[in-house]
Amino acid sequence: MEPSVLECLGVEIIGVMSPVSICMFLVVLLVYALSSPSSSAATITTAANLVYAENPADSPAEKFEGALLNAVVFVGLIALVTFLLVLLYYYNCTAFLRHYTRFSAFFVLASMGGSILLSLLQRFSIPLDAVSSLLLLFNFTVVGVLSVFAGGIPIILRQAYMVCLGIIVAAWFTKLPEWTTWTLLVALALYDLVAVLAPGGPLKLLVDLASTRNEELPALVYEARPTVATRTPAALGFMVAGVSDSEASRIELQVVSRDNVINNDDDDDDIDANHGGSDEGERSPLVGGMRFGDVVINEEMSPLVEMSGMGDGEDAERVMREIGGERGIKLGLGDFVFYSVLVGRAAMYDLMTVYACYLAIISGLGCTLILLSVCRQALPALPISIALGVLFYFLTRLLMEPFIVGTATNLMMF
Repeated sequence: MEPSVLECLGVEIIGVMSPVSICMFLVVLLVYALSSPSSSAATITTAANLVYAENPADSPAEKFEGALLNAVVFVGLIALVTFLLVLLYYYNCTAFLRHYTRFSAFFVLASMGGSILLSLLQRFSIPLDAVSSLLLLFNFTVVGVLSVFAGGIPIILRQAYMVCLGIIVAAWFTKLPEWTTWTLLVALALYDLVAVLAPGGPLKLLVDLASTRNEELPALVYEARPTVATRTPAALGFMVAGVSDSEASRIELQVVSRDNVINNDDDDDDIDANHGGSDEGERSPLVGGMRFGDVVINEEMSPLVEMSGMGDGEDAERVMREIGGERGIKLGLGDFVFYSVLVGRAAMYDLMTVYACYLAIISGLGCTLILLSVCRQALPALPISIALGVLFYFLTRLLMEPFIVGTATNLMMF
């Protein structure tokens, strides 16, 4: 049987939700593994808490005001850097941007990843000498940078290292103070909404420039499936209209003149007589002829394309682009990071909030992907998921957890 539209969309959605779930799960494990009474109160100093250092003795009003100042400064820095990247990309400084992205990935894997590795070795008392640790870290970092940026690398390896980058950065952000973390997540969700959808938003400008130039953005982006080429020499076009498990189905390439038009009702003898093709086997009844310049591609077509009445290659290609896109669904590394930060912060309270936040984030991501198929333009992935995650965290912590614990301790629920 031919795959349905729901199955195609399901594969695309699962291809995005699976790595996000893995990233969040591993961040939760890291939070539990590295948390201890001596390090629970330890925080780091980054650009996210430059203005205000949270003190447990401060009042809630002071904490909220300081966290709000930290969020405004951090979002302002991100906006400034993003506009700078847009300016560099506008003036074709693509090589510099690619080298900068490579250096960022190298720094994250080597420095931040090395710190997490050292913490794990100390936490579990693993007997590993310094030379072996450095060699292990160096090989891990070099292979990671090559896997993310070099060509000819298996897509599964590139995806694995993108998840590793998200885990490392998210594990560091979970060390921020609590009030700063929640305020920062909400501020970043609002900034993502404006930056992607506003007419002068920096991310929208980047996407529009990349679309105009038909180039890949020089950024760390997770791809759900390998890239499919859209331009080929000699006006040769490719269209994937369906996949069959039968051995009889095949793709036939036949050279014809520009003045000849081949109809779907032509049989194999007419094609061989008029266009010099050769019959190498029995054609499938679903095979239709499509003309791309000087080349005809006979290919088994899915029921979706047949029912849509697509007569030429461009319309059929448009239908397949609407289903899953030529290059699949892409998700920025920042989305991985801040989803995992939210779940990691919830893991510092209890597992009930972790479950609630995880389900909220996945539901929000599913809603975003549905809107993506409807709007057919770049959409921010943070707002819906972060809004639901923060809402479910506080509802679970303030309402559900006291109710369930109270009923369980009074033997009303087992």
